[in-house]
Amino acid sequence: MLAFKLAYKNLVGAGLRTWLNVFVLSLALVIIVMTWGIVEGWNVQAKHDMKEWAVGGGEYWNEKYDQYDPLSLNDGHGSIPPEIAKLCSSGEAVPVLITQATAYPGGRMRNILLNGIDPSQQIVKMPTSVMNGDTSVINAIIGTRMAKATKLSVNDMVSIRWRDAKGTFDATEIRIAGIFHSNVPNIDINQIWLPLDELQKMTSMKGQATYIILKQGMTSAPTVPGWIHKGYDVLFEEFDRVIKAKHASSSVVFLILLSLALLAVFDTQVLSIFRREKEIGTYIALGMTRWQVVWLFTVEGAMHAVLSVVAGAIWGTPLLYLLSKNGFAMPKGSEGYGFTLAEKIFPVYGAGTIIITAVVIMLATTIVSFIPSRKIARMKPTDALRGKAQ
Repeated sequence: MLAFKLAYKNLVGAGLRTWLNVFVLSLALVIIVMTWGIVEGWNVQAKHDMKEWAVGGGEYWNEKYDQYDPLSLNDGHGSIPPEIAKLCSSGEAVPVLITQATAYPGGRMRNILLNGIDPSQQIVKMPTSVMNGDTSVINAIIGTRMAKATKLSVNDMVSIRWRDAKGTFDATEIRIAGIFHSNVPNIDINQIWLPLDELQKMTSMKGQATYIILKQGMTSAPTVPGWIHKGYDVLFEEFDRVIKAKHASSSVVFLILLSLALLAVFDTQVLSIFRREKEIGTYIALGMTRWQVVWLFTVEGAMHAVLSVVAGAIWGTPLLYLLSKNGFAMPKGSEGYGFTLAEKIFPVYGAGTIIITAVVIMLATTIVSFIPSRKIARMKPTDALRGKAQ
């Protein structure tokens, strides 16, 4: 207890030097928590958006379909099995048919994917109901990225060309009935969405689909021959790799930032021992053992971390709260990165992250404070009193 009292008095007596170290450590603590919160917020938002707009509660893929292989679209479709047809009729699933095509917006050629989906579906948030408009033309919807790239607006007509199941090329004009905004690029970039029955007629694939989206909250999925169930572990696999890479790169920055903060504490301890040799000799002459003095200086260094946690809580909590409420705006052009990224990311701070970061900083500061303090154990009291300790 005496060591803590003496350490506290010595820290207060050091004045500005102490508070500079505390501020640097608290800055490292807040930045680490904030950055991890931004990455975790991105993770939570992206997965939520993907569930709402694209993958629902999971998917069934035709066994020949591979979303990373465009060539698989020629054979990656099949008749909707009775087990899944029942789910579709009850509103618990919606089939999607995909085929390659070419669009000619403004006379320019652009390779696209035509996606057929039931306009009355309620599984994903796409405004498919607008495709139930004028029946004299084929109504379609596109995303804002596609609209920007093709300069298409609502009610514009655009020519498309495709090849049906028999290999015959055909062409028609479709009307852009609606434009939706989504943070999920996979349903937007180079994608046009049509009514499922229209696309099935156009491609001579009546009653067929490429994949089926399940409703969120479904607790079980039946095994269906010829179709493979894809859960979140598969559908989010690519995004999870991005998040892991982001965590790894952030850890390097955190290590550098923490090292700079600990270097300030280390320098302070070295300087303190050098300038307080007579004080150290006095402690030993009064009956304290060398290791008790080592412990005293180690506690002084460790208390920098304790004070930094308190200071970080005082000024960092309002800052982190404002960021979690107002969000962290992403730079313009980030929507073209190719993965789910919102215009604003709202950080998510976990209690575990905050506690672990604080503990790591306190342990690291204690170790860094102990290293230079070991010199005290080799001091001779008489030399220390004369200020000549080596």
